[in-house]
Amino acid sequence: MQLGDVLDSVTLDVATSAIEVNHVEIDSRQCVPGTLFFAMPGETSHGVKFVDDAARHGAVAAVSSEPLGAVIPVVVVPQSQLHALLAHASSTIVGRPEEDLELVGVTGTNGKTSVTSLVASLARALGWNGASIGTLTNERTTPASPELFRSLAKLAAGFDERRPHSVVALEVSSHALSQHRVEGLRFTVTAFTNLGHDHLDYHRTMEEYFEVKSQLFTREHAKRAVIWCDDSYGLRLADMTSLPVTKVRRSDATDVTESLRGTIFFWRGHLVNTPLLGGYNVDNALMAMEILRSLGADEADVSRSMADVQAVPGRFELVSSEDRIVIVDYAHTPEGLRRLLDDVRRVIDGGRIITVFGCGGDRDRAKRREMGEVASTHSEITIVTSDNPRSESPDAIIDSIIEGTVAGATVLRLADRRSAIVEAIRLSEPGDVVVLAGKGHETTQVIGDLVLPFDDRDVARELLK
Repeated sequence: MQLGDVLDSVTLDVATSAIEVNHVEIDSRQCVPGTLFFAMPGETSHGVKFVDDAARHGAVAAVSSEPLGAVIPVVVVPQSQLHALLAHASSTIVGRPEEDLELVGVTGTNGKTSVTSLVASLARALGWNGASIGTLTNERTTPASPELFRSLAKLAAGFDERRPHSVVALEVSSHALSQHRVEGLRFTVTAFTNLGHDHLDYHRTMEEYFEVKSQLFTREHAKRAVIWCDDSYGLRLADMTSLPVTKVRRSDATDVTESLRGTIFFWRGHLVNTPLLGGYNVDNALMAMEILRSLGADEADVSRSMADVQAVPGRFELVSSEDRIVIVDYAHTPEGLRRLLDDVRRVIDGGRIITVFGCGGDRDRAKRREMGEVASTHSEITIVTSDNPRSESPDAIIDSIIEGTVAGATVLRLADRRSAIVEAIRLSEPGDVVVLAGKGHETTQVIGDLVLPFDDRDVARELLK
């Protein structure tokens, strides 16, 4: 495709317009022959520094907000147009796949992965095309425009054209919104799950965090919204958005029966019998069902199809033997951990909760004490260990967590995560539940510069043998 067709809103000279491009990138290291490189501003450096490196990797032209001398032609555009032009180019080069899809954007502190995964799974159970993009499928929760549009194109190409709907649910993080990663997309439905203490190292205040999230709920980005209104921020968002809103609350589910075999409840007068475990998955299911209803699905069909949804990896995932139970979950915020432990309490019969968790390094430090308080309040035994310490000292992170634990609680510290899981299972008795929180589906652990294989589920299975 010629550059003039990709940048059709920009005036180019004849020679530059005729350059053949077949790829778009913002990372010079990922460039290949035929790449159009966008020199984007970053948190620590600017892409203009890497234009020549992009050329060495095969870039044939670059787009920048700053004029510069380079070995390849550089198209200069205003800074204010850069993100929109990146999205347009990324979409155009792969055939504008978003035009053939019904996009669902899900944002919130907790539940994004579960809701997007359930939307995709429920769509497939209804006989539709369904897929998700987010934590379980891409390196970033919300990929940057070039990767995002390539992912959409790949999904669209794999869908069955004979099916009535093609739905792709995207996790939309607050970082993605502030960094314009979903520029150029208009969602059929946007959804809000909740807002809690997280990412304040990036957003500074809860108000700023909320304002960023609320950007998704405008007519520029979406046609309608589904909002969880048992959350004070959700209720506020539902009142302030100009979009048509479906308000969702836990009271929408009646006669709820939870067990370690599944969950049963009634929704809109229909019986829902689902393999999903944990009360918070009732909330996630309600959100997913309302999203599908907003997309045109019949209520009775949605209710019935919940029996066929797939459990979300690393979310209230059960690992058990004949007499021991381990639950692995991604809960890594104070509210997420509290809800997880409350849900576990409801499905066990008088046993103890033994919780193993840590906090990630180089991330929001303010939540560590609060998570220590939550774990030690809602567990009989708390074992504080490492999550992904990254460049921080594991012991320093553990110290911060333990400062928040309640007086008189049984709290142990074991920096080695495997040793902590071994100790938790050793201490458990029949009827107890061991909760491994924080890493969920993750299959690696980041310690310093090392990325080591580590999966809580595999460790638990091995030890339970």
